[in-house]
Amino acid sequence: MNEPTTLLYDVTDGIATITLNRPERLNAFVDEMEAELIEAFDRIDADDDVKAVVLTGAGRGFCAGMDVVDAGDAFVAWRTAETAPAGTQYDVPGDPMPRRRDGGGRVVLRMFDCLKPIIAAVNGPATGVGATMILAADIRLAADGAKFGFVFNRRGVIPESCSSWFLPRLVGMQTAMEWVLTGRVFKADEALAGGLVRSLHPAEELLPTAYALAAEIADNTAPVSAALARQLLWRMQGAEHPVIAHQAESLGINLRGVSADGAEGFASFVEKRPALFPNRVSSDLPNLFTTFPAPAFDPTSLEDPR
Repeated sequence: MNEPTTLLYDVTDGIATITLNRPERLNAFVDEMEAELIEAFDRIDADDDVKAVVLTGAGRGFCAGMDVVDAGDAFVAWRTAETAPAGTQYDVPGDPMPRRRDGGGRVVLRMFDCLKPIIAAVNGPATGVGATMILAADIRLAADGAKFGFVFNRRGVIPESCSSWFLPRLVGMQTAMEWVLTGRVFKADEALAGGLVRSLHPAEELLPTAYALAAEIADNTAPVSAALARQLLWRMQGAEHPVIAHQAESLGINLRGVSADGAEGFASFVEKRPALFPNRVSSDLPNLFTTFPAPAFDPTSLEDPR
């Protein structure tokens, strides 16, 4: 991974920190950030020393959404940008401009597939893609002064970053509809009441709280088990029947129960000592989802079906 220009990346005590780092623009989302976030999560999954992830922003904002510099031509510039990551633009007959995959969606799909738990520490305003990006985190904390906004309808566009899938699952359909249809910016206490965030904290306590939660995961749980549990909870949101969960969990119990981690977990419990789990995500992660695969992205879906 090249040294990122829009992020800060650090690993300390088993916790990776990704900091959106364009504070002069309230960490607004650009093509380089899209690519670098995906690369950061690739790096995290490949590093067995990383047990959990904290995602936050530099300065007084988390992410102010898309970096709009061309006013009414913002999406013309986005669709035709030379900085678009490779393979994200598609030509469609009859359209004079290339069409392009949603960059926030690419980031969120990578977060969904991440093998390490993700905690979002929302330190300030999170609007547009800043609000939708955090939906793929496993736990979201916010500073008291944070604000949120699914503002797309007020900009004449639509929600993105797979938020139409994530948001109703996290907060329920009625709350999701209100926030999306009105497009209004709302305060942290409403985000807490609606279930978007787990807790609110004074600004100076936000990251320490996020790191304490990440450490509780990193210091006490088996990384392979955490990866599988994360996959189970997310993927079963789309399962048609609980028997699909039963099938995957039965396979997981059989495989993990006789693993080195399983032996160590129960031995450490009986012996009343901290566990030292030997299995590694990079080499020892079983596939529990052979009958429940993720569909491949189809670029033809970007074509107008009419």
